[in-house]
Amino acid sequence: MPKALPVVDVSAPICCDPVSAAPMADADALELALRLKALADPVRIKLMSLLLTSEDGAVCTCDLAAAVGLAESTVSHHLTQLRKAGMAESQRRGMNVYHRARTDALDALRVVLDPNCCR
Repeated sequence: MPKALPVVDVSAPICCDPVSAAPMADADALELALRLKALADPVRIKLMSLLLTSEDGAVCTCDLAAAVGLAESTVSHHLTQLRKAGMAESQRRGMNVYHRARTDALDALRVVLDPNCCR
């Protein structure tokens, strides 16, 4: 069974200066690695793609499960890992839970990896 991701403080902005700015401190490298580890799964990448391209902005767990062909409980597990890493957020609406990508966290991650990206 894979190890669970340690909880990353998602209330704080991403950890550090760009990796190309200076050698990275151990704590900063760990925080960045945990965020990248959360994305290092094909199902989670597909879920992020679905969230980022959603016209409504938020997508129900049931719709995400149907789109990736997995049980809702499995999709919920993957979304929990993305939430712990600060890449997604969730909101309960009645009996359903709706999810959206945290684009600010993804933008911050992109800047840490390559500050000249996408300019």
